[in-house]
Formats: sequence, structure tokens, C-alpha cells
Amino acid sequence: AHLAALVLARGGSKGIPLKNIKLLAGVPLIGWVLRAASDAGVFHSVWVSTDHDEIEKVAKQFGAQVHRRSPEVSQDSSTSLEAIKEFLNHHREVDIVGNIQATSPCLHPSDLIKVADLIQKEGFDSVFSVVRRHQFRWSEVKKGENKMTEPQNLNPAKRYRRQDWPGELYENGSFYFAKRHLIEKGYLQGGKMAYYEMRAEHSVDIDIDIDWPIAEQRVLSFGYFGKEPLKEVKLLVCSIDGCLTNGRIYVTEDQKEMVSYDYRDIVGIDLLKKRGIQVRFISERDCSKTLSAMQLGCVAKVSATNKLQVLEDWQKDMGLSWKEIAYLGNEESDVECLKKAGMSGVPADACTVAQKAAGYICKSSGGCGAVREFTEHIFLLLEKVNSARKQ
Repeated sequence: AHLAALVLARGGSKGIPLKNIKLLAGVPLIGWVLRAASDAGVFHSVWVSTDHDEIEKVAKQFGAQVHRRSPEVSQDSSTSLEAIKEFLNHHREVDIVGNIQATSPCLHPSDLIKVADLIQKEGFDSVFSVVRRHQFRWSEVKKGENKMTEPQNLNPAKRYRRQDWPGELYENGSFYFAKRHLIEKGYLQGGKMAYYEMRAEHSVDIDIDIDWPIAEQRVLSFGYFGKEPLKEVKLLVCSIDGCLTNGRIYVTEDQKEMVSYDYRDIVGIDLLKKRGIQVRFISERDCSKTLSAMQLGCVAKVSATNKLQVLEDWQKDMGLSWKEIAYLGNEESDVECLKKAGMSGVPADACTVAQKAAGYICKSSGGCGAVREFTEHIFLLLEKVNSARKQ
């Protein structure tokens, strides 16, 4: 049976414009679930249903196929079921749909693998995700009604301690798997049904539970970052023009060149060095005088005609794995380096091809705090590495 992952990502949003591709911890929101779906290895195809060109570009960047939905199922009033039905009408090869919510960035491949087994091996017709919550419910009393509220799931005279009460299961909306025959009848849940209980820390729904800064912290702590285990970063290589500086060169009347940089980036470099992380710089032009004036005290390679070759030489000389190297670049000449490095980032104003190759896109532009921001990203991931070791 053909099992397809389907992420619904409409361009319109009543809250955050183009929320589905807004950067969350340096990755487009939809990218987190597409990465998990792809790495699960249980789907015959991974799709994004959208009506927007930019969402289509991001979807393809993460390896998904794109179904361009019609205006009829792209309205504020359109339901998920209507969009899924339309998808099935155009893709007769699909037997089972795993509808994955774009706003659940802490989804892990292990969850999707287990759900696929419930559908394909244990014969369930539909499986949906739930989370366990320990919350006491009370009846609602509408304004103007002369009555008291009543307990719904507790005895106030004998309140449970959390450890003595199993709690209750609530849908968390992370995913709904269903066979074609159910969906065509108008159901996402039906037939032989099962729920799949997700861990509470993985049950993040940006639409309902959480705001963006808190979500970023949750994703950095509990999100899925790829198949290979994370390693501590031991070297940051940073392109000078467009990352450490804003790329502009000022020329005085006596033909002297001047560039500007942000002091916050210098602080970031110092913090990295204090944590034992080496920082090196690279540039295609000869800017040795600029580096000397900055007094950064870092190894640098200028007039580099092949940045990847320089990076490979440093990697071998230092005896590092690629997972231990972070790279911050912004131009086409940085793309191969960005692809090789275990951690990669670009400033907000980097060229398009560099942004597509990077794992993290800074909010700050080059020369305006991007290095400091990428430094913070490295530190947060180091915390994740240390947490994983303790576990």
C-alpha cells in the first residue's frame, strides 16, 4: 500500500503571515516536519499541499513533492479534510495518507515509524496522535447564569496527587493517518481506530500552546536534528566579507579602503574562544590589512580561490570530523563549504543559493550581529549535545 506523508501549508494565515516558512531556530517551520518525515523512511512519497510559490520553494528545498491546491480548498473556511480529499483525487496511487501538521516542529521520525507499523502491519484504518495531560476540568458557567460550576474529572474533597493520577489523553493535532476509503467517506478517524501517545516534550503546537521564542527553546531542546548524532563544535570558519562585515568597502580620497563591523560580533568571537572553540576566517580578496587592524588574533586565509579546499585542509590538519566544524558564509562561493560543515549558517541578507544550503538563517544581516547570533546558536546546540550525553 502506498503510504504518503502530506503536510497542508496554505499561504494565508490569520496570525503570522507565511507562518509555515517563518524561521524557527534557523529552519523554516515546515522544514522540521519534512525532515522528520523524510528520515523516517516509511513513506513512499512526501508531499506539501500549498497555494503559495514561496512555500513550494521551501518544500522542494527539503525534498518534498508539491501539490498545488485549488482556490476552492485554500480559503479561511476550508477544512483539512477537503484539502486531503482533493489531494487524493489527483493522486490515485496513494492508499494511505499520513497528514502531518506543519506547526508541530518537535515531531521525531521514531513516532512516524511506529504509527506506520500500526497502519501497515497491525491493520488499523486510522491512527492519530495524543498527549497525556494532568489537568482538572470544571463545567463552564456562562455569564448571567445563576448556578455553580461542577467538577468534571475530580472529587474536590479528595484531589489526586499528580503521581497518583494517570491523567487524560487529548488530541495534540500532530498527525492523523487514515486509509483512502475512510477519507473518501468523509472521515479522518474511523474504522479500526488507534491513538498514538507522544511524549509531552515532543508535543509542541505553535498554533495553540506556545509563542515563537518559547517554541525555539523547545525545539533546540527536544527537536529532531537529523540522522547523525550531534557533536561538539570545535572550529568556526567565517567568511569575512558579508558575514563579519556588511560587504561594503569604503574608499577614501587617498585610495585607502575602510570596512565596518559590529562590536557584538567581536564579543561573540571572544566567547567562542573562551569555550575552547577555534575561530578562523576566510576571504576571496586580500583583506589582510583589515584583519590586522581588527586585532582578532585568529588564523585567516585571504585571496582564497577555492574556499572548500582551504576548509578541507584545515579539517585534516586539525583532525576534526565535519560534524565538529561550523561554517558561516553568504555567497555562492560558500555553498560547498556550507554543505560539508556539520553546522552551517548564513546572515539574513545572504544570497539565495547560500540560504538553501545552510542549516540556519540568521535574523541579523552580515556585519550587523550575524556572527554573534550564530555564536548563540552554536552554544544552544552544545547544550543539546551535553543534555544528550547525560541522558
